[in-house]
Amino acid sequence: MTIPCIVSALSEAVQYGIQLIVLDNASTDGSATEIRNRFPDLLFIESPTNIGFAAANNLAAKSATGEYLLLLNPDTVVRDHAIDKLVAFADKHADFGIFGGRTVFGDGSLNPKSCWREPSLWGLFCRAIYLDNLFPNSGFFNRDSYGGWKRDSVREVDIVSGCFLLIRREVWEQLGGFAPDFFMYAEDFDLCMRARRQGIRALICPDAQIVHYGGASEPVLQGKMIRLLETKAKLCRKHWSPLRAWFAERLLDLWVIIRMIGYGTLSLVRISARDKYDCWRGVWRERSRWHF
Repeated sequence: MTIPCIVSALSEAVQYGIQLIVLDNASTDGSATEIRNRFPDLLFIESPTNIGFAAANNLAAKSATGEYLLLLNPDTVVRDHAIDKLVAFADKHADFGIFGGRTVFGDGSLNPKSCWREPSLWGLFCRAIYLDNLFPNSGFFNRDSYGGWKRDSVREVDIVSGCFLLIRREVWEQLGGFAPDFFMYAEDFDLCMRARRQGIRALICPDAQIVHYGGASEPVLQGKMIRLLETKAKLCRKHWSPLRAWFAERLLDLWVIIRMIGYGTLSLVRISARDKYDCWRGVWRERSRWHF
C-alpha cells in the first residue's frame, strides 16, 4: 500500500516543493526493494529492526529540511491536492501549530479517526459499554471522537491523528517530536496533549481530504488490542493523576470483559462468534500489559 501512497503524494503536491522521506521499518514483503527501484530520487531510510511508529517518525524527521513536517501513513492515498490545501491553510492560520484534514475510507464514507478530543473517563466508560457505537452521532455518548461532526467544517480540536498531521518545524522541535516510550498508538495523542499544555493549538481543514484505509499495519485483532490498551493506559498514567489513571485501567478491564462475555454468550448460538471470544479471552490473559 505504500507505493500508491507515494505516487499520490508526489502527484497531488504540486504547489509547494516537497521532500518525500520514506522510512522502512524492517518490512519483509519486498516493498523496500520495489520502492528503491521505482523511486530512486526519494530519501529512503531502512531500519534493520522495527523501531515502532514514534521512533521511525522521529528518525525520518531528522532528515527533513522543510518549514513544515507532514506525517502520512502508508495506508493512505492523497486526493485533490490535499497536501497543498493543508499547507496553504496552515499559512493562513499563524496562531495554530498543528493541522489535520478530513479522512475517508476507500468507499468515500467518513473515517472519523482524523481527530479526537483528549481522553476522558466518561469516554472510556462509553467505549467500554458500547454507548459510543450505539449513539455514534451523539456528542455526549461519543464525546471523545466528536460524535455527530462530519469533519466538514473548520474546527479547533484537541488531537490530530498521526496518519495525516501537519506540524510547524519549530513546534516539532520545541516538543522534541514523538515521545520514544510510545512504540505504536497514542504517540499522536501524547504529542498534541503536550502541545496543548504549552498553548499550541490544533486545527482541522475540511478541504484537505485523503483516503485512510486504517489498520493495515497491524491487522491481527488480538495483538492490536493488547498494544492499544497498553498504550492507552500508559497515556493516562503520563498525563493524569494516579487515582484517575487507576480508574482508567479498570475501565479498560471493563472494555475487554464486556466483549469477552458478549462473544462468549453469542458463541453458544453462533459458531462464528467463537473466534472473537477466543480473541478477547486472549486479550484478557494479557491484562498485566496495561496494569503496571
